[in-house]
Amino acid sequence: MSVRVGVLGATGAVGQRLIQLLDPHPEFEIAALTASESSAGKTYREAAKWRVDAPIPTDVAEIEVGATKPEAVPDDVDLIFSSLPSSVGQQVEPEFCEAGYVVSSNSSNGRMDEDVPLTIPEVNADHVDLIEVQRDERGWDGALLKNPNCSTITMVPALEALDRAFDLTDVRVSTLQAVSGAGYSGVSSMEIIDNAIPHIGGEEQKMETESRKLLGSFDGAEVQLHDMDVAASCNRIPTLDGHLENVWADTAEDVSAEDAAEAMEAVTGVDLHSSPDQLIKVFEEPDRPQPRLDRNTEGGMGVAVGGFRETTDGVQFNCLAHNTMRGAAGASILNGELLNKRGYL
Repeated sequence: MSVRVGVLGATGAVGQRLIQLLDPHPEFEIAALTASESSAGKTYREAAKWRVDAPIPTDVAEIEVGATKPEAVPDDVDLIFSSLPSSVGQQVEPEFCEAGYVVSSNSSNGRMDEDVPLTIPEVNADHVDLIEVQRDERGWDGALLKNPNCSTITMVPALEALDRAFDLTDVRVSTLQAVSGAGYSGVSSMEIIDNAIPHIGGEEQKMETESRKLLGSFDGAEVQLHDMDVAASCNRIPTLDGHLENVWADTAEDVSAEDAAEAMEAVTGVDLHSSPDQLIKVFEEPDRPQPRLDRNTEGGMGVAVGGFRETTDGVQFNCLAHNTMRGAAGASILNGELLNKRGYL
């Protein structure tokens, strides 16, 4: 039996990716779409300026878009996917949870709240049980689960492999992030063509804090942040999709470039529909991965790594992931699959 789902912020860039991935999904059935007040009452075809590189799903195109409030969503919707701007999500998402809805959210608000699980199922699926603490503390029948920032999710699977084998102590990362990460109108052509922008507001802090929560330990009551130090520098470059990151990872145990590559290549997916069999693809070529060539690794849900080089205290490598697939819409759907499997719906 399909799980009936709704999408908040369905007309935006991530919302459209959610629609693209959910329409053929074997577990989920789209039953409700919401957007701004100006879109409410229109069909999805009328409300969404469709920009995904695939046709708008015909069975979704005629769904009437509702306002983004709990009373506009049918009671029999089991799971909500949220791609709202964080300023809106901060107010609206708790209202849906109070009304009894379970929310899998890509929005940045609340990710570091002590009772909100922040998960990558292949990395820290056990953190989802923080929902029990959340429900006790907030008195919700619903629940709120977050996926991390698109830049954080690109490097953390590789870091988890290194930490498990060699004990991470310090991480430094410089990102080259695609323009789609800012949304369709987020960076003007006059800003980005023939240019690189060495600042993305709030991005460094997200990478530095979220990675420590994702790699932290959960004791059934709270998440203890990982004690590694993380420093990030984030840059916008004129690629469409795919965040490329240069990572320097220091470890307590000695690690060679070959050992690091083997540890990452051994990482497998989990038993969820959207999780690839091999999560991390290792390239031997020194000039890979590249955004145009490798962002669609494992249908956009894999992480590509390469360029391994030993350093004084650890290893340097490059990693890449599709920022709107693995880094946003696909991550939220994968978390929804985890919620379904764990019996939270």
